[in-house]
Amino acid sequence: MAYFDNAATSYPKPDIVYTFMDRFYRNHGGSAGRGDYALANSAKGMIEETRSLLQELFHCPAKQVVFTPTATIALNMIIRGVIEKGTRNIYISPFEHNAVTRTLYHFEKLGLITITELAITDLLKYDILRIRYQFDSVRPDLVIVSHASNVIGLVSPVEDIFALAKEYGAVTLVDMAQTAGLVDLNVGLETIDFAVFAGHKTLLGPTGISGFLMKPSVQLPPVLFGGTGYDSANQDMPESFPEKYEMGTLNIVGIAGLNAALKWIKEQTIVKLYSEEAAKRKELLTLIEDYNFLTVVGNVEGNKYVGIVSCLVDGISSDSAGGIFSERGISVRTGLQCAPRAHQFLGTYPAGTVRLSVNALTADKDFEDLKDALNDIETNL
Repeated sequence: MAYFDNAATSYPKPDIVYTFMDRFYRNHGGSAGRGDYALANSAKGMIEETRSLLQELFHCPAKQVVFTPTATIALNMIIRGVIEKGTRNIYISPFEHNAVTRTLYHFEKLGLITITELAITDLLKYDILRIRYQFDSVRPDLVIVSHASNVIGLVSPVEDIFALAKEYGAVTLVDMAQTAGLVDLNVGLETIDFAVFAGHKTLLGPTGISGFLMKPSVQLPPVLFGGTGYDSANQDMPESFPEKYEMGTLNIVGIAGLNAALKWIKEQTIVKLYSEEAAKRKELLTLIEDYNFLTVVGNVEGNKYVGIVSCLVDGISSDSAGGIFSERGISVRTGLQCAPRAHQFLGTYPAGTVRLSVNALTADKDFEDLKDALNDIETNL
């Protein structure tokens, strides 16, 4: 299959990810923090090295790294913890994933919070002046922004939005599932309280390992509980970090894969990887624009994007289009992409779109196969 679904999970991974995961699990497969012997200590050392690599990547040596199985769990832990502290007025971008919106909707149904979308112009620009008016009207307690939309790839100016949010004393949370390791962001900024990453997407690691970075000064109540291998007599979660938020046995082989991916990204450089992905997105747009039955959604000249392109297929529903592409050996994502509010904003709800997503590892052969498939679809329309 020609793979155009990197926004869901990057594929293929750099070869070093496969080889290091296999080698580490065969030779260092102990459980970190659960014993004082060689296998456990080597696993612990690798985990701590991975935390340091993430802090270096995000320019935030002072921020703490918490590992979770998925970015969804990370977002739940942060949002639920912040709401438990009394947060009421929450602002989000129109492009949030269900990992954010379903969590918020749960508390909205209970009457505990209000949700407001940040103002955006028709040209997909965040309207900072109107957002200030919004904040003047209803003071923000928590502001959540997806760094890049998983539907159209639009990159948000989180630095500007969060600088404004901090003027009102809000807690800030950036979802970097589509940008970590690809779009450089100084998470070390004082205006950023939390940053969530997904190991299996732009970080090019395996599934099952994600997490978040947080300010040490932020008081986040734990919302998940269990064994930590530390302070076991205490029936409260330990106050020490990271034990307060990392319960249960960590996915050590997943962290090993992330470790290898981070070293590969460091060697390649974010600038190079983003440049290559941007070039392939441009190639993808050029290819799509050759076909009159395809209409690109949400692409505005002058805005910054990651390698995601959404389009409509004339005369074919997005769900039907998935099978049509698959029959021709092309992997795409169809429907609402777990982001219904984004499609409501874009005017593509409830049918959704056909989403194609590339990265620096997308092969020339994939583009050749896509062109052949589009030619065949055009012939049979």
